[in-house]
Amino acid sequence: MFAGGGKPSVAVIEFNNETSAGWWSGGVGWELAGMVSNELAATGSFKVLERSKIEAVLSEQNLAASGRVSAGTGAKIGKLTGAQYLIAGTVSAYEENTASTGGGISFKGISLGGNKESAYLAIDLRVINATTGEIDFVRTIEGNAKGGGMSVGISRGGFGGALGSQKKTPAGKAIRAALIEITDYLDCVMVQRDACVDEYDAKESRRREKTKGALDLDD
Repeated sequence: MFAGGGKPSVAVIEFNNETSAGWWSGGVGWELAGMVSNELAATGSFKVLERSKIEAVLSEQNLAASGRVSAGTGAKIGKLTGAQYLIAGTVSAYEENTASTGGGISFKGISLGGNKESAYLAIDLRVINATTGEIDFVRTIEGNAKGGGMSVGISRGGFGGALGSQKKTPAGKAIRAALIEITDYLDCVMVQRDACVDEYDAKESRRREKTKGALDLDD
């Protein structure tokens, strides 16, 4: 059983970025970490440490800017913060496409017609066991979103700061989709531990086959 009423104690650290996404800027890594923290807390399945309790430790370990965690360092941070697990994420892929669909109209901030946009986001997720320093879970999480055309997308709140302008864009919707998928995945493998694990394993197999197929086409 986990400490704290059976709930795993987690700390979400600053996300890292390996893409040229135009929406990424200073502070976004912590904004994404905060959004994941909020989503995890909302499930009621996790004890989520506040950023203020971990940021000083991360800064001391020179991790606040890098987003990288080595096995030994992860165990040390966990001991200092009281977290059983450290959750780290790296934005490893981002793509967006815009295609014209002809004329469009806009009424009270809602656009119909005009440009049809889509966005794709991939986040490499790592869950580090703060007792052993080992990576207990690793998964690439994907988020897809479309916007424009005749569809009007509505995303849940939580966007602010540098990401505030992205709330209703395809990029923002892809981000939100990926973060919710991260939350669902962690709840499955760390708390529920039921048939959902097989579902995620099957989803990961499909993702790998799709990626392999794309690489074969590029040869």
